[in-house]
Amino acid sequence: MRSPVLFLTWHLSRSSGRRGVQSRLLAAGAAAVGAFVLLVIAGAALGSGTRADRTAWRTPEPARHATAVQALATTYVRHEPVTVVSLAQLPGRPRTPAPPGLTAFPRQGEVHVSPALAALLHQLPANQLADRFPKVSSYGTIGAAGLASPDELVAVVGRAPTDPAVSRAAEGSTVADIDQVARAGITGFTGEHASLFTSSDQQIALVGVGLLVMPVVVLSAASGRLGAARREQQLAALRLAGATPRQIIGMTALETAALGAAGALTGAALYAAALPALAEIPYGIGGWYTSQLWVGLPWLAAAVAAVTGLITVSAVSTLRQVATSPLGVAQQADPRRTRLIRLVLFVAVLLYLWSSTSGGQLSARQVMGLLLMFYGAFWLFGPWVVDRLGRLVSRFARRPATLLAGRRLSDDPRGAWRTVSGLVLAGFAAGFFAVSMVGMDSSAHRGQIAVAGAHASEVRTLLRDAGIPATVRTVGEDEWDELLNSTPGVIVHVSGGGQARLDAAVTALTPASPARPVITQDSATAGDRTAIGRFAEVSTATLALSFLVATTSAGLTAAAGVLDRRRIYGLLRLAGTPLKVLDRARVRETVIPLVVLAGGTTAVGVYASYRLNKIFGATLNTSGTLQLGACVAVGALAMFAAIGMSRPLLRRVTRDAIRSAD
Repeated sequence: MRSPVLFLTWHLSRSSGRRGVQSRLLAAGAAAVGAFVLLVIAGAALGSGTRADRTAWRTPEPARHATAVQALATTYVRHEPVTVVSLAQLPGRPRTPAPPGLTAFPRQGEVHVSPALAALLHQLPANQLADRFPKVSSYGTIGAAGLASPDELVAVVGRAPTDPAVSRAAEGSTVADIDQVARAGITGFTGEHASLFTSSDQQIALVGVGLLVMPVVVLSAASGRLGAARREQQLAALRLAGATPRQIIGMTALETAALGAAGALTGAALYAAALPALAEIPYGIGGWYTSQLWVGLPWLAAAVAAVTGLITVSAVSTLRQVATSPLGVAQQADPRRTRLIRLVLFVAVLLYLWSSTSGGQLSARQVMGLLLMFYGAFWLFGPWVVDRLGRLVSRFARRPATLLAGRRLSDDPRGAWRTVSGLVLAGFAAGFFAVSMVGMDSSAHRGQIAVAGAHASEVRTLLRDAGIPATVRTVGEDEWDELLNSTPGVIVHVSGGGQARLDAAVTALTPASPARPVITQDSATAGDRTAIGRFAEVSTATLALSFLVATTSAGLTAAAGVLDRRRIYGLLRLAGTPLKVLDRARVRETVIPLVVLAGGTTAVGVYASYRLNKIFGATLNTSGTLQLGACVAVGALAMFAAIGMSRPLLRRVTRDAIRSAD
C-alpha cells in the first residue's frame, strides 16, 4: 500500500490558504538570507587563503643549484606598500621559468608592474614614485596569476647579476619585519611563505566567521519554526484521526525540506549573482578577483544542504508534543515550561570557557570552538531567562499591555527567544569589537627616513639636488635607533610638505641604498598595522552582517508570530482589547528580554575583547564606548523596524475579528 504522506502533505499545503502561503514565503526568505550570508563568509575565508597563496612566489625559496637570483624589497608610497621583486638570470645556467603573471623571465632592464601600480605611476609625479625604478620606455603588465588583488601594488624588475639590488649586500634587513626584505638563489617560484600583507588575513577572517556562524544557524532554525502553531494544530488533528507519528514527522520533514531547499537555492543564486559587487568590497590589500570569492560547487551544495537540514531538523524537533499528546496540542494546553538544567549547563560552560582562556594564547580553531560553545550555551540559556522574565513581569505588571507581554513570554518562552535571539547574539559581536585593539602610535617616527649603510654627505647631496629641506643625523654602530636597530646609517628628518614631500625624499634617497629599501615609519610598523587593520575591517563586516541576520530573523519571526496567533488576537479584539494595546504588548514582549539578554551578551563580549587585548599586550580602545553606543542604537532601531514591518499584518488579521477568530 502506498504511503499517504506525500498526498496529505500536498493536500494540507494547498488548503492552508493565504496565511499558510505567507508563512511559507517567510520561511523560504529566511532560508535564502541564511544561505546567502553563509556562502559570503565562506567565500571570504576561503578567498583569503587563495590570496595568500598567490603572494608566496615573491619570497625566494633558496635552491642549491640556483639558476637565478631573486630579491624581495618593500617600499611605501602614500602609506601603501609597493612590493618590488628583482630578478637576475645567472650566466651559464639553465633558463629560469617565468614568474606567475608573466609570460617569460624578465630580461635586464625590463620593468613589469601591476595594473594598479601602473595607474599610480601615471598619477603621481615621477619624483614621488617612478624614479625609484629603472627608466624604461614602457612598462610590462603583471597578470592576475601573480597578484592577490586587482588593487595590489607590485613591480617585477629584471636586473644584472652584479646589480646591488640582487647582490649579497641585499641579504639581511634593518626593517622591523624581515618579511619585507629577502634574497636567495632560486630555480623557480615555489615559495610557500605568504606575504606579510596577506599571511594573517585568513586567520583573522575565521574569527569573523566564528562570530557569524551561530546567528546564521539561529536564523535557519527559526525559519523552520515559522508557522509552527498552524502546523501543530493541523498535525494534531491528523494524529487524532489516526495518523502515526512516523507519518506526522514525514509530512513535516517533506514540507520544510522543500521550502528550505527552495529558499537556500535562491540564496545561492543571489550569492552567485552578487559576486561582482562583493568583489569590490576591500579587505586588506584591496578588492578581490571574482574567482577568489567563488566557493565552488561542493561548498555551494554543502551550504544549501546545511541550511535545508537545519530548517528540517528545527521543524521536526517541535513535533514531540504532537506525537505524544495530540489532544493537549489541539486544546493548546502545553505551557511550554523550561527546566533548571538549562541554567546548570550554561554555568558549567562559562566556567569551562573561563579556564580555557586563562592559559595563554589560543589558535584560530580553538577560538572558533570556544565561540561556538558559548553561542550554543546561550541558545540553551535564553529560553530559561525569557520564561522567568515572563513570570516576573506578569506578577508586577501595572498596565494591560505589560500583563499581556508577560503572559506571552511565560506561555511560549522558546518562541519569544527566537524573535530576539539574533539581536542578542549580535550584541556579543558588538561588545567584542567595540573595545578591540587600537592602532599603533607611530608619531615618534613621523617625518623620519632611515638609510642603512649610507654616508651623511651623500644623503645631503641627494636631498639638496631634489630640493627637499631636511636635517641629517648619523647613527653609529654603538647607537640604537628604532628604525635602524643596531645597523649604522643615517636618519633624515624631512621638514614639512606632508606625505608628498616624504615620498619625494624616499625616491631621492633610493640611490643611496640600492641594496636595501629606504626605511620609513610605514615599513617599521608594517606588521602591527597590518594585523590591527585587518582586525578592524573584519569587525566592521562582522557587525554589519550580524545586524543584517539578526534584523531579518526578528522581522520574519515577528511576522510569523502574528500569523500563528491570529486566532488569539481575534478573540482579544472580540473581548474589546484595543489594537493599540495588542501592538504595545508585542513590542514589550520583544523589548523586555532583549534588554536583559543583549546587555548580558554585550558585557561578555567586552570581557572577551579585554582578554584578547591582554594576550596581545594592547590597551582597551577608550573611544570604543561611542562605537558600542552606536551599535546599541542601531540594534534598537533595527529591532523596532523589524517589529514595525509586521504592524500592518496585525491590523489585517484583526480587521475582521469574527473571521479571524473562526
